[in-house]
Amino acid sequence: MDEIEIPQYFICPISLQIMKDPVTAVTGITYDRESIEKWLKTANGFTCPVTKQVLPSGSDLTPNHTLRRLIQAWCTANVGDGVNKVPTPRSPLCKTRLRKLIREFEAPGLYLNALNKMEVLAKDTERNKKFMEEAGVARAVILLLIRCYNECKTTGVEQALRILCLIWTPSAEIKALLDENHQFINCLTWILGCDIENHVVAKTLAMQALKRTIEAANPRLLEKLKPEFMKEMLRVLKSKISKQATKSALQVLIQACLWGRNKLKIVEANAIFELIELELEKPEKNISELIFNLLAHLCSCAEGRAEFLRHAGSIAMVAKRILRVSPATDDQAVCILSLISKNAGTKEVLLEMLRVGAVTKLCMVIQADCPTYLKQKARGVLRLHSNLWSDSPCIAVYLLTRYQR
Repeated sequence: MDEIEIPQYFICPISLQIMKDPVTAVTGITYDRESIEKWLKTANGFTCPVTKQVLPSGSDLTPNHTLRRLIQAWCTANVGDGVNKVPTPRSPLCKTRLRKLIREFEAPGLYLNALNKMEVLAKDTERNKKFMEEAGVARAVILLLIRCYNECKTTGVEQALRILCLIWTPSAEIKALLDENHQFINCLTWILGCDIENHVVAKTLAMQALKRTIEAANPRLLEKLKPEFMKEMLRVLKSKISKQATKSALQVLIQACLWGRNKLKIVEANAIFELIELELEKPEKNISELIFNLLAHLCSCAEGRAEFLRHAGSIAMVAKRILRVSPATDDQAVCILSLISKNAGTKEVLLEMLRVGAVTKLCMVIQADCPTYLKQKARGVLRLHSNLWSDSPCIAVYLLTRYQR
């Protein structure tokens, strides 16, 4: 293969490989489709890679059938010298085919077959995904899932969720559909509680879809989330369906607690106890970061702080994880200790902070290679209660005296 001279015009200017599906841009330069489509998604995608001319928005890529046939003929002629044949690219999706499959969603005897075909198409190429988005497949899949929920049918739910997660974008059409009512949120919550085949995959996909739904939903809708919804998220955390499901559940709760009275609903669902217990198991770093983020949000209200202090190991857990997980966790942990000491700092609580090492860890934050703002936050907590803590033999005196009070 190395000894064969490949015609220069067979080579893609981006990948420098023989083109399998040559397409010509409006600038007249031909590229392999996969390479130019990847380029168009980058920050430099507004210009032609070769000519540097600006590419108009929505520029079409025209298949170069003549060049493709020449490449295929040359590859076939040189197979004996180690050249691989170039297969004919599959015909691009057309709206007529997608509309037909969407119509089949409404037929009880056809929708499973239509879902299987849609899944194959969604997995095939990025171009297919984009085309399916534009054709309204995501909306059709959401409506199919809502119908399954209303009819209490789980057949096909996993495939529908898989397609949705593959092609989901928060388009105006999707947001409008989600804003109409709680039906889709109720549908996904129902799936989480169902006895469904291949439940780990199906429920993980449901949590991923729910995370994206909550992110795209109107705040007015999020303010109306019911206490039962919060309890379902906590059941997902307790059941440990999968790491991805756990992360999605934490992200949903973080997003939800920003609106209305959701913070209180999450606290009343016994979330703080479950979060502390989960963190005591020393999960992976990104899960710990989400746990501490959510705990910091919940401790910003009086009810949250009260529940936090009811757990016998809460302060000790936070203290132990400082400087052991990540800078993001350190930030939220110091925030939690600051909220507790300032707003719920009874003598008993402050002495417990001293006893379990939380005060020592705050001193260590000041000495460690931490951001300046975090050192200042830790120093603020130490200054606030220095009269109670400064005489303790548990703390090296210089840690409290070398900085001006």
